[in-house]
Amino acid sequence: MVVRRRKQAREARDPAVAVRPTPIVPDEVVRVLSVLPGASLVVDEDSSILRATPRAEALGLVRRDQVSVASLRELVRRVAGDGAAREREVRVRRPPLGRGLLDLRVQVAPLSGGMYLMLVNDLSDERRVDAVRRDFVANVSHELKTPVGALSLLAEAILSAADDPESVRRFAERMQSESTRLSNLINDIIDLSRLQSDDPLSHAAEIDIAEVVAQAVEEVRTLAVAQDIEIVEGLQPDVRMLGDRGQVLMAVRNLLANAIAYSPAHTRVAIAMRVNESIIEVDVKDQGMGIPEHDLERIFERFYRVDPARSRGTGGTGLGLAIVKHVCRNHGGECRVWSEVGVGSTFTLRFPLIRTSSASVDDDEDQTAPASLVGVTEGESHP
Repeated sequence: MVVRRRKQAREARDPAVAVRPTPIVPDEVVRVLSVLPGASLVVDEDSSILRATPRAEALGLVRRDQVSVASLRELVRRVAGDGAAREREVRVRRPPLGRGLLDLRVQVAPLSGGMYLMLVNDLSDERRVDAVRRDFVANVSHELKTPVGALSLLAEAILSAADDPESVRRFAERMQSESTRLSNLINDIIDLSRLQSDDPLSHAAEIDIAEVVAQAVEEVRTLAVAQDIEIVEGLQPDVRMLGDRGQVLMAVRNLLANAIAYSPAHTRVAIAMRVNESIIEVDVKDQGMGIPEHDLERIFERFYRVDPARSRGTGGTGLGLAIVKHVCRNHGGECRVWSEVGVGSTFTLRFPLIRTSSASVDDDEDQTAPASLVGVTEGESHP
């Protein structure tokens, strides 16, 4: 709790300044304010600060010994005029440099002794979440409309070309492609929804990371062969974590599928494991097109695509990396990325360990071998 004494000190130096005695905030009010959520202030009818929490200062509501927002000072005057509690939503500049805005809900109520309690709740996060939710619904609607519309047009084309077997075959292949894309999108939406509502640590089991990686490699092997891409593995046995095996498998598979989809033919994709103290790191490295620096901060957003045309051409849904991010977060880990345009990308999954073998920790030579297989230096393997 921050105590404001500047006004009292000024009055002590110059008694003529003090038109009325400064109210003293009771200890009971101080104790209540210390446990209230959000920011809180106690002011007099002139909006001079008698008590303010650190959160109130962090929101930029305090300037010297006064409430800094004019509309809130007016709200205090109105409450002081008739003694009725009031509430107002205000938008203020985000401190300290005033870049961006904060949405605040402010409640002012009278206390005894000429004091007024101001409670402030920051609505910015709530509004941001609502905006993200609205954007997600709009994006889902847009993404679903494209393949559904294509299927409708292709069905009409098949009907009109019923007497032309070659055209029917060509349109049927397009329909199959669009239906696959639609199915993948729906499955990714379902997976992401489950990840957001599921806590894997509430039903966690031991996971052997090497087994999960090996299974993910086998599941994308056909895709790699079709693209003429070699998958290089550098696995370590007996490296375990706690979590949901299906979720971790999904994250590794998505990274491998991305690496294959965005890599040219006759290149390599490497997946390697490293133990770093109590953390297991799984690197997925490619020799693909790379990601521009200005896109790196946004690639984990839902439906964000670095190259929309290529993503649609490869059947991408724009949700794969968002799923990876949520899997890592659900398991107390993170996903890092390093990339350079024209060189390739390295995505690193980081999870907490529960047990490692001594060989997997000490054998540094084995740990660094997969990096050299794809032509990426050790320094480049970390973002």
